[in-house]
Amino acid sequence: SYEYSDFNKEFDSFIIPEREIIKKTFRLLDTDNNLVLPINTNIKYLISSMDVIHSWTIPSLGLKIDAIPGRLNQSFSISRRPGLFYGQCSEICGANHRFMPISLELNCYLYLIIEKFFYYFSFWNYEGIKFLLKSEYS
Repeated sequence: SYEYSDFNKEFDSFIIPEREIIKKTFRLLDTDNNLVLPINTNIKYLISSMDVIHSWTIPSLGLKIDAIPGRLNQSFSISRRPGLFYGQCSEICGANHRFMPISLELNCYLYLIIEKFFYYFSFWNYEGIKFLLKSEYS
């Protein structure tokens, strides 16, 4: 499960079943919901586990954070390149260990929206924020 704590939103991300795999996907790595984050933004990861020790790992980004029951681990990261990055649990954690993929989408478009939002928000101008939302979603 993932949570965007600043926005009070959470979602689950599950492996795509083999019968639903289409071309241009990676077997045992693609998920039904990607974790989507902006580039060039300081991201704080808070990781925990409810059952056994896991390790949330995305090798191509150099991320490896242990998830330990009863403990909240944190890590920070700033990614400078957009793309879709894959990882897996890298701690042998039980019978379904191989079915724990991670797919992280780093998006430059999100960065631009956030940058614009904070620019308008810094003026504390309701009309500016209304204009921003209108231009992004119309």
